[in-house]
Amino acid sequence: IMSNSAKDMMRNVFSNKNILAISLTTTLWGIFNNAWQPYWSVYLKQELGASIAIVGLISMIQSAEQLLFQLPGGIIADKFGRRKIILFGTSLRLIPPIIYLFATTWEQVIPAVIINATGSLYMPAFSAIVADSLPSRQRGTGYGVYNMITSIPSIFMPAIGGIVLDALGYRQGVRIFNVLTMFTVTAALIIRAKLITETLTKESGQRTARETFSSVFNVPRTIWIMTVVSTLSGFASRMVMNFTSIYAIEIIKLTNTQFGLAQTASSILYTVMILPSGMLSDRIGRKPMIFFSYVLGPLTTWSLIIVKNFPQYLFLRLIGGIGMAMGPAWQALIADLVPREKRGTVMGLMSTIPGLVGTPSSWVGGYIWEIYTPETPFNLALFIGLVSVPALFLVKEPEKGEE
Repeated sequence: IMSNSAKDMMRNVFSNKNILAISLTTTLWGIFNNAWQPYWSVYLKQELGASIAIVGLISMIQSAEQLLFQLPGGIIADKFGRRKIILFGTSLRLIPPIIYLFATTWEQVIPAVIINATGSLYMPAFSAIVADSLPSRQRGTGYGVYNMITSIPSIFMPAIGGIVLDALGYRQGVRIFNVLTMFTVTAALIIRAKLITETLTKESGQRTARETFSSVFNVPRTIWIMTVVSTLSGFASRMVMNFTSIYAIEIIKLTNTQFGLAQTASSILYTVMILPSGMLSDRIGRKPMIFFSYVLGPLTTWSLIIVKNFPQYLFLRLIGGIGMAMGPAWQALIADLVPREKRGTVMGLMSTIPGLVGTPSSWVGGYIWEIYTPETPFNLALFIGLVSVPALFLVKEPEKGEE
């Protein structure tokens, strides 16, 4: 049962039109996208003829494209405002479902992957406008509320997607979900255009792009430590991220329905825990929650290779859901440390550096899978992921966040 303080916080958060619009439209966009995206790698391999290495290569292309746009997107957001770039990036999201609808080979989906990655131009603005709209002393709770609401599609849709794909096959099922996604993205674009208001101050927007970019390097040391941790852990997770569904379905021998049910169970636990996690980070601090998450993440990912059946896989996914629920602490700490006028650029930079280093990781993981064994990239990812953890001891929280 939700406490009165949690209900009050939810009421306060959603009284802000920006948070309301972004939460609703992110939830709307995720409804049908979450039905088939968990099966993306399996779809590429079984339906479009991609090898494991090609699956990794496509992921590498996507990462490379995203990193090209994260930092420019952040600079644009801090120079010209959050709203315009969010609407532009959202409009680009309309194109990939059309391409996926008619693709019959893995080569044909590459333009969609590139365009979708280009749409990530608005992600720093997205993060910045959420941070701008939340009060600092309740920022962890606010992120928890936001993440709880936007995670709703991931609760039921993977299971529904698995049932549909088992019944209709990958090709027909994916086509149906992409047609429906086109309608939800259109609705999201209209809602964002009508409800989102600008949060960047006029004085901040008057700075030149060079001033905006130069000022980003004048940030607390903790931001750089967090960037290093994110870079190492991101490289590790990208090595195996796109192969976990293939491992679960082809090696553990789960059905699509079982895979989807496990995703749904994990999402339910994540959604239940995300708000208490955010509230806890406001009370005890961000650092303990971040440390727990960054230890648990590599361990649960690696544990996939010792799983033998559906009950074990389900248990593993539940543990993973607990780790993911610690996410608000990371988001809140960045917002605590970075002033409003730098948030877009800093968040773009913190995405660009891990993206740049991690670009080849998915291809490396696929190559290692094919040359050695499917378990080898998971072992290597565990080692690299845990190497980053000691650096978290150097993270320092501010005594008081920005109001």
